[in-house]
Amino acid sequence: MIHITRTIALNEAELAESFVRASGPGGQNVNKVSTAVQLKFNAVASPSLPDDVRARLLVLAGARASSDGVITITAQRFRLQSRNRADALEKLVELIRAACHKLKPRRATRPSRASKERRLDNKKQRSEVKRGRSNRMDY
Repeated sequence: MIHITRTIALNEAELAESFVRASGPGGQNVNKVSTAVQLKFNAVASPSLPDDVRARLLVLAGARASSDGVITITAQRFRLQSRNRADALEKLVELIRAACHKLKPRRATRPSRASKERRLDNKKQRSEVKRGRSNRMDY
């Protein structure tokens, strides 16, 4: 079990890993060994996630989520396959933890009268400064 929060834990069977060749530095080794990891997690079919967390997770995943709800995370920062596996898992855990936090709804506000007046006064002062720079002569 992979513990995300006190109430959410993922079963390892819900994750699918595949290994591909990584791009970037690594010398000849990069052409021979598949060290990059693609971690796939089906968020829609996961019984471990509450519905509200699942919805936020799919929004946060963005382009990493497919149309059928499978989130794909690729990790290729390291030259070792084991470190890339740990990195991909950590990315998924952080994404799910971020989805656990509910955003406070924005409350619409309006600027006060004093702030509007300050803004207009600053605009007038700036306008005077710029007008003073011109070499136009008013006769």
